[in-house]
Amino acid sequence: MTELPSGTRETVSQKVTEMADITESEVIEGVHLVRPRVFGDDRGYFVETYRREWIPGGREMIQGNRGNRIAGCIVGLHYHLHQADYWYVPFGHARVVLHDLRVGSPTDGATEMYDLGEVNGGENEHLGLFIPPGVAHGFASLSDMAITYLVDGYYNPADELGVAWDDPVIAADWGLENPILSDRDGSNPLRSEIEPMWQPHSSLRT
Repeated sequence: MTELPSGTRETVSQKVTEMADITESEVIEGVHLVRPRVFGDDRGYFVETYRREWIPGGREMIQGNRGNRIAGCIVGLHYHLHQADYWYVPFGHARVVLHDLRVGSPTDGATEMYDLGEVNGGENEHLGLFIPPGVAHGFASLSDMAITYLVDGYYNPADELGVAWDDPVIAADWGLENPILSDRDGSNPLRSEIEPMWQPHSSLRT
């Protein structure tokens, strides 16, 4: 943790220009992991959690949401044809699972997991995750937790789609047995059962 600069607001702004390290996933194309810098002192800390300029080609995020979950839940797997997400876990421990559903993507069929939040001795406490359209995403609450997510499209029920959390083709390691699920997430189709009109393609983005 970097010491919080003292002095004027302008001085602080000058010292925090470089606010994060951004890494593109080597497993799923277009996924970006953001590790922001944390500035703190005996009063607490400051962290900038998102900037549009951090994500190459990213669109403006126009809606923000927050969800709280008790330990033992799985949410997902969900996906969108047109919407990107940016996830941040302000408290608790989330195991995030991603799966590339995009036909024509060089990483089509790849599955990846991230642990976000209060885990690994604080190393992952402030990680952010950018998820492009067509990549299925979900999380397991490995403790009581909260998640915030920014999206680049307003809520559209026609673009709220899902695939089975326990699809053996996806082979997700959620870190849970006998999870708590919503009715919706308990009845999502297998990847092989997705109808062609709801199948993401790597070139689809409007």
